[in-house]
Amino acid sequence: MARARCSARWCIALLSSFKRSEGVFACHPHANYVLFRCAIHTAMLHTSTRLLSPNSLAGFDGLAIGLGFGLMALSTSAHAGFVGYFVSSTNVTADPALGGPALVVYTLTARFTGSHDAVSRAFNLTTADPDNLLGFWHKDLHGDPATNGLLSQRYGTWDPTKTGSAALNRPFDSYLTIGGIAQADNSTEPISDWLDGGHQSSRGWSRPDLPDNGMLGWFNSEDENSQGTVGHSPGVAPTDVRLGQFVLSAGHAARTFDLTIRYGHEHSLSDDEYSATSTFTLGAVPAPSAVGLLALAGLGVARRRR
Repeated sequence: MARARCSARWCIALLSSFKRSEGVFACHPHANYVLFRCAIHTAMLHTSTRLLSPNSLAGFDGLAIGLGFGLMALSTSAHAGFVGYFVSSTNVTADPALGGPALVVYTLTARFTGSHDAVSRAFNLTTADPDNLLGFWHKDLHGDPATNGLLSQRYGTWDPTKTGSAALNRPFDSYLTIGGIAQADNSTEPISDWLDGGHQSSRGWSRPDLPDNGMLGWFNSEDENSQGTVGHSPGVAPTDVRLGQFVLSAGHAARTFDLTIRYGHEHSLSDDEYSATSTFTLGAVPAPSAVGLLALAGLGVARRRR
């Protein structure tokens, strides 16, 4: 009986330790196994006056292993839903009757496996070539009456609420967003790093180019709406969340960027979120190998608290 009490106290202490170490048993299968084995053994020891033999204890190991790995699978599926970035492109000609420029419109999305995965922000946009941050086309209501609505590489904004006409402007406008689409009620806002680094300007994101600072980002300012959730980005796959539209001149050289997103489960009561960094390219690049595709799919996933 002394052995049983000692074992029970050890199990209870270990369970308390796991409870204090939030997230440990959600990430490690061995911890899951130990946790559930202890739970079962402790229950048996508290409800029985006889000392359980090693054989009787061993009889619960299979259940402990199954439950432990089952919880690990559920926990992993809740935060491992990020597949990678996907880019689709459309060739258009602006004002063809007037001989307007030939353009390529790129839509950047983040793809997930869960039906309730939601992106809260995108940040740390980086590229090896500073020229990749220049030369974007805009057709929006950036605030200057003399140039509002003009297709231009010299004027514009990345603000999705300033695009203006869905028919006349949006097909040709570069903008950034967390889900949804460019329209007046879009809740995306820039983070403060738009004011820092190379190409810095007091205009914030009301500019046609992108700052060269490696910290550039934007976020959904309304946590309670569903704008950043999969299935709430019109015109893209239901598994995706739109992150931006980039318009470039046809025939441009390929541009490769790294970007980090923060995401979680739309209806989770937990404050947990996860960060994932991956790569996307605007323009034609050689088809990657299977290994290359895996390398692009959500490397560096990390967990954090909101």
